[in-house]
Amino acid sequence: MSQSTPAGSWDGAWYRVRTEQFEAAFLPNAGEDLEAVDNVDVFVALKDGSRWSATIISLAQVEILMKRWATSGEALGGRYFWCSDGLIVRDAGIDNMTQVLTGLIETGEFRQTLQRLED
Repeated sequence: MSQSTPAGSWDGAWYRVRTEQFEAAFLPNAGEDLEAVDNVDVFVALKDGSRWSATIISLAQVEILMKRWATSGEALGGRYFWCSDGLIVRDAGIDNMTQVLTGLIETGEFRQTLQRLED
């Protein structure tokens, strides 16, 4: 798996990262530190023209949400976690998330992990 992640650039509210295999458009919260992003929607465009999406969330953020829900009563009192198009990663940050996306694409596992969007 590739280890270096190219720097991205802002395009309005989107933070775009371009690699040899894909372009990822992340939608972080305004002013959020990119290396602290722990819950973000991403759209991925592959070189073949196909488009994919996911909500990437860090393991630590899942734990925080489940603890919060234990008191609020949501998700059966925090007994489960679910989100549409969910992809859980060990570490926060756009750089880490891009490395995970790169690995998924290099291994072909993205087809089972990301949600394909209609062309």
